[in-house]
Amino acid sequence: MSTHDTVVHAITLASAAGTSRLYELRAADPATPLPAFEPGAHIDVYLGPTLIRQYSLLNSPDEYGRYLICVRRDDTGRGGSTAMHRDITVGGRLRVSTPRNLFPLLPAQRYVLVAGGIGITPLLSMAEELARRGADFTLHHYTTADAPLRERLRASPFNDRVHPHDSADGDSIRTGLPAELCTADPAALVYVCGPDGFMRHVTEAATAAGWHPGQLHLERFTPAAREPDPVTDGAFRVRVASTGDSYPVPAETTIAEVLTANGVDVELSCEQGMCGACLTPVLAGEPDHRDEVQTDEERAANNQITICCSRSRSPELVLGI
Repeated sequence: MSTHDTVVHAITLASAAGTSRLYELRAADPATPLPAFEPGAHIDVYLGPTLIRQYSLLNSPDEYGRYLICVRRDDTGRGGSTAMHRDITVGGRLRVSTPRNLFPLLPAQRYVLVAGGIGITPLLSMAEELARRGADFTLHHYTTADAPLRERLRASPFNDRVHPHDSADGDSIRTGLPAELCTADPAALVYVCGPDGFMRHVTEAATAAGWHPGQLHLERFTPAAREPDPVTDGAFRVRVASTGDSYPVPAETTIAEVLTANGVDVELSCEQGMCGACLTPVLAGEPDHRDEVQTDEERAANNQITICCSRSRSPELVLGI
C-alpha cells in the first residue's frame, strides 16, 4: 500500500467540550501533492510500528492539497485516539496511506444522510460534494449539544438541509425515524454512519418501512457484534498456493498471525476487518466471512478473505499468495 509523508498544518477543536479535534494534514513535500479522494474515503494513519488507525476524510474532495480528519478522544479505546491527542502537535509529521473508499457515493436522484455522533465525518464530505453538484439531499445528525462539527455544519452553505437532533431533548433515533425514511423512495439512497446499535436501529426501521437493503449503505467504526459459532470458531488449516506450505490455524489465532509467524509477508492495517487492506484471494475452500468490507455479493463469491479476522467453514483454505 502506498504511503505519504504529511505535516500537521493545524489542530483545532471540533466541539466545545474539547474531546474531538480536527487535524489538517498537508504534504510534507509541496512538490509531491497528496492524492485526490472521493466522498466517503478514509486514510490509514501510522502512529507507530503496530499502531495504525483509520479516519474518514471530512473535507470537500475539491480541496486539493490537504486532508482533514476528526479524532474523538476515547481513553477506553485501543489507543489510537489517545496517541493522536497526546503526541501529535502542529508541525509534526504523520505517515498516511493513499485514500481508500469502501463507502462510495453512488448515483441516485435523492440522498438521505443519517449520522450518529462522530459518524458525521464521512457524511460531511458527502454533503459537501452533493451541495457542489446541486443534488437533492438532506443530512440528519443525531448527537448532543457539544457534538463534534456542529458549528461547522451550522456555518456550511447547505445548513438549510441539515437537521440536528439533540438526544438531551429526547430527539433520538429511537423516538422516530427522520420523516424522509418513513416512506420508501425507490429513487433514493440512504447513507448511515455511527455506532453499531444506532445503525442497526436505522436499518431495521427503514427496512420495516419498505426500503430495499440495496438502498441502505453503512460505514462502521467497529465490527458488528456476532454470536459465537462452535463450527467456524475452531481450528482449520491454511495453505499458501505459491509454496504449497500448509499451516494450522488454532481457534484463538487469526490467519494473519499464523502466516506472519511463519515468515509469510502479509499486508495488515486495522486488523478488525474494517479497512480491506488484508483482502487475500481464495483459490479453494469456503471462508467464514467476518469483515465489514465486502458486499453480500462479494462474500457469496468466496474468492477473497480478510485474513485479519475471518475464518474457514472448510477444513482448509488455499490462499492465492
